[in-house]
This record gives sequence, structure tokens and C-alpha cells, in this order.
Amino acid sequence: MKITWLGHASFKIEIGGQVLLVDPWLSGNPMLPEEHRAAATDGVTHILLTHAHFDHVADVLNIAKDKDVPVVGQYDLLSHWEEKQGIAAVGFNKGGTVDLDGIKVTMVHATHSSSVAGPGGPEVPGTECGYMIEGEGHTIYLSGDTDVMADMKVFNDLHAPDIGILCAGGYFTMDMRRAAYAAKTFFNFKTLIPCHYKTFPILEQSAKPLVEALPDVNVIEPEVMQPIELS
Repeated sequence: MKITWLGHASFKIEIGGQVLLVDPWLSGNPMLPEEHRAAATDGVTHILLTHAHFDHVADVLNIAKDKDVPVVGQYDLLSHWEEKQGIAAVGFNKGGTVDLDGIKVTMVHATHSSSVAGPGGPEVPGTECGYMIEGEGHTIYLSGDTDVMADMKVFNDLHAPDIGILCAGGYFTMDMRRAAYAAKTFFNFKTLIPCHYKTFPILEQSAKPLVEALPDVNVIEPEVMQPIELS
């Protein structure tokens, strides 16, 4: 398994023969040099979307059309795109599980917001979510943008994820302290990767508080376009 950070909340996850592109924000992402954009999407088989904010959805439609791959996410938005944009879509909802050619993906709750700019102001296409991704004997909890939730105990009881990818930049989501609390209180991660930080000055710039709070967890501070290999 390889998990590659593309900057901000964007990831490329190579698992079980599939290549999942998560919340691809490539054009305009200050953390991803332009010369790496082609490599970021190379081999993609599916796109996972957690919500519709620009820093998660900006390149979804272009990549889906260019690579002819399905977008996986919340039913209401993806049904609309399937009809109006002509993309392939796997639309489902929270609590549901889909099989992506051998990789099981369960949509779980997140607490955030989800909107895009419309001609009359913000429009709300669907709701925010996270995912449990099962393959190669591992379960990854991809939090999406969220705060700490008591729901996380239910997620762990049902899925027991050993790998966590948690938003931790603060201001718009959990910060490092709150992400550490979530990990200690609700999960038993072996590996934890923070995201949604460093991108802008307003966000946290270091994962040091997370590392220090979780001495028994392998907290990996990712580097853009440097694959993290897990066996």
C-alpha cells in the first residue's frame, strides 16, 4: 500500500490494485508544484470526494472526464453530476458501503459544511462525509474535514481502523490538539497521517503537538509527492 500526500487534503492511495484519488485539488494548490500534477493523477481508477468546498472539489470533474474514471461520493451531488456533466458516478450515502473492484469503502459522518459558489450566493450540494477504506488487510479512516465527534467511537467499534488520515490544521477543522484527543479517545491507530495543514498561514504549520501527544502511534508528517509505504 502506498499513500501519497498531494498537499492540503488531497491524497493518492494505492491499495489492492486500485488507485484512489481523494479530494483532488491540484490546480491552484500552493503545496503542489505544477510539474507534479500529471504524476499525481497517473493510474487513477477512482476519485473519492468528501465534500464540495473548492479546496477539495476543484479538479474533480476535469480529472473524471480526462481519465474516464468514476467519482465516488454523496448521492445527491453525484447523481446531479452524472446527469448534467456526463461523468461516471458511484453515489451512495452515510452508513453505506460500496465495493470498488475489491476495495470496500464505507461512508461515515463528518461535521463541517459543504457549499459551492452559485449565482445567487452559496449553494449546498449534499453533505460532508468521511470514509473507511478496507483493503490489503488494513482499514484506513479518512476523516474528511471535521471536528471531533462522539460518532468516532462508533466508527472504531464497527471498523477498527489501524490507519488514520486526520484533518488537523485548525480554524476550519480540528487542530493538532483536537486530532490528538480524537485519536487517543476513540481510536487505536498504529499509523496516523495529519493533513489540511501548512497550506495557508492561518493553518497550523507543524504536527509536533500531535507527535508529542501520541508517543505510541507512528505519526508520519507527510511530504508532498513522497509515497508512504505501509505493509
